[in-house]
Amino acid sequence: MDPMYRIGEALIGDGPELAHIDLLIGDKFGPVGQAFANGLSNLSVGHTPLTSVIRPNLMTKPATLIIPKVTVGDLDAASKIFGPAQTAVARAVADAVEDGYIPKDIVEDIVINVSVFIDPSAEDYRKIYQYNYGATKLAIRRAMEGYPSIDKVLAEKDRGTHPIMGFRVQKLWSPPYLQVALDLDSKEAMAKILNDLPDKERVLIEAGTPLVKKFGVGVVEDIRALRPSAFIIADLKTLDVGRVEIKMAADATADAVAISGLGTIESIKKAIHETQKQGIYAILDMMNVADFEEKLSQLPDDLKPDIVLLHRNVDLETYKAEKGEDVSEMTEWGNIKKIKEILGGGLIAVAGGITPDNVEEAIDKGADVIIAGRYIIGSRDVRRSAQDFLAHFPPDPDNMRLAMDEDEQVN
Repeated sequence: MDPMYRIGEALIGDGPELAHIDLLIGDKFGPVGQAFANGLSNLSVGHTPLTSVIRPNLMTKPATLIIPKVTVGDLDAASKIFGPAQTAVARAVADAVEDGYIPKDIVEDIVINVSVFIDPSAEDYRKIYQYNYGATKLAIRRAMEGYPSIDKVLAEKDRGTHPIMGFRVQKLWSPPYLQVALDLDSKEAMAKILNDLPDKERVLIEAGTPLVKKFGVGVVEDIRALRPSAFIIADLKTLDVGRVEIKMAADATADAVAISGLGTIESIKKAIHETQKQGIYAILDMMNVADFEEKLSQLPDDLKPDIVLLHRNVDLETYKAEKGEDVSEMTEWGNIKKIKEILGGGLIAVAGGITPDNVEEAIDKGADVIIAGRYIIGSRDVRRSAQDFLAHFPPDPDNMRLAMDEDEQVN
């Protein structure tokens, strides 16, 4: 083992018997060995570490210390640790040696520290054993193989869902998306539309300016209650005191906030900085901005918006042509290609005059987010109208994907 120590993690099973293992593997004379010795000699109430044994009087090799994650408050809880979990971990360690994950010739030189989670309500000893055995062995293998790679982490960070959290935090990692603008002044109408909209990852929900003005930014929480895993945009069109407004939106669980491009460069920078601080998307709305390419160019690279919102402007191409500019890349929403170059990787949202008849044209021209309002929210059949758009979109990004660690090597 070249590194000073290796780290492994695995979760297996479900229900109260679910097993979650964290472990360290390292040299006896290194930090893991020191932690091993400290664990055995510095005991704490309810979290007493214990060596892992295959059976009484037969300690596993490499020597392995179990550290309970959950407070052990009585003999019933202790028996789950000093029984199925203890022998499960021990046998998993021994089998990891037998299977070659841990080289046999180093078992006397290293130790393993294993943190074990046992839910106090767990009752099925067989499942406790089975899940902890599987999770320990998998965590060892992952530790020794360096799993996951950083490429795996970056690929999964915006896709994974934690089962215990109960909801999904969505990121816009695979455009295009359909943004439905709820430009309404009625919560009842809002709730009806949300109930009828397809529950798809490609559907983003916008708390329109009328909703926010009438009910406050807290209306985002009302939307969240109806669509817990949706990507929700608060269309604040903030011009000033952006930090305060954006924090309010983030506190209400908005995933993105629309900032007006009419603001000063200084106010836009402060607003985008606050979105970065809050961990949400900054949308720069270019409505009525005369030269948005110039405005974007004035923002430093580290304070560019995540999304630039372009509105339909039928006079823009004529205006550019009269100035003698190249209009070969122009669309009715502007030069999307040029704006993406200025952004250096951000997304483009387009609004105005988009129907199912021309949505493919907008996507082909480089639009990442298609904003639809009246066509959907003014329809008698909201679901059908949304589907008219979605028929031109690819399936949800993970629609055909099993949420498994399918890239782990099978030898």
